Amino acid sequence: MDLKQLQYFAALADGGSFTRAAVSLGLSQSTLSRQVGLLEASVGHRLLVRTGHGASLTEAGEVLLEHARGMLAAAEKARGALRDLHSNPSGTLAVGLPSQVALAQGAQMVARMRGRLPRALVAISEGISLHLRELLIEGRLDVALLYDPPHSPRLAYRALSREAFMLVGPANAPALPKRVTLRALAGYPMILPGRANAIRSQVDAALAPRGIQLNVVAEAGVVLTMLRLVADGLGYTLVPASMLIHDSTRPLLQAAQVGPPVIYNRLVLATPKARPETKVLRQFLDVVRELYPRS
Repeated sequence: MDLKQLQYFAALADGGSFTRAAVSLGLSQSTLSRQVGLLEASVGHRLLVRTGHGASLTEAGEVLLEHARGMLAAAEKARGALRDLHSNPSGTLAVGLPSQVALAQGAQMVARMRGRLPRALVAISEGISLHLRELLIEGRLDVALLYDPPHSPRLAYRALSREAFMLVGPANAPALPKRVTLRALAGYPMILPGRANAIRSQVDAALAPRGIQLNVVAEAGVVLTMLRLVADGLGYTLVPASMLIHDSTRPLLQAAQVGPPVIYNRLVLATPKARPETKVLRQFLDVVRELYPRS
């Protein structure tokens, strides 16, 4: 049965006359009469009887009207669900974040996404930028925030922020000067990430051309672990300033500026070039832009 014809039939039953029903539907009476005739032909029953006061339902018309209302209501419910799906889509967005970014901004990202798209699920994966970049290229992540990633023809980057590195040492060690030159860094026992880490890459890129070799006494893959080792008096490290803010060891640490020249890291938003943007992804990109406004 044609839903449009059922809608016309229900309006005619409610209005009680072809004239009133045609006006409410914005149709001519002849068009309405023809559509009702087609409906009667399709069900094989006479549905209406014209009277001097309008039109009345036959027994078959009464039966069909009950079912027609249910079908029309179900159709409207389905349309509403589809409209809701368009305006409030569901699905999972796989997001890659370095641990410090997840700690600093992960809660805000999830809260803002829930406020905008409550049916969407944000699934956060934490790791070092190099590994997250590989997952993004492999299609296992939809979007990622990365520190100083190398170029890839398959990824689009948008710079979000830039930070200066600090020399960080234990609070109970001799006081650090306000600023430490790059060459003076060689005199400190260093705890750094492995060479695949973006922090180590930036430090090496700044020091190697100047012939400066650090005294690396230990390596740790996670910044929080490095800071814990430094707080325990086992050495010094180099990290961007924001990585000290959310760490519980901050009262046990002291820090000094580094340079000139200053060593910077760069946080970028990375998305696959070949993947179309969904509404969920577009909303997440808006959230990231709000949390990292251009200066």
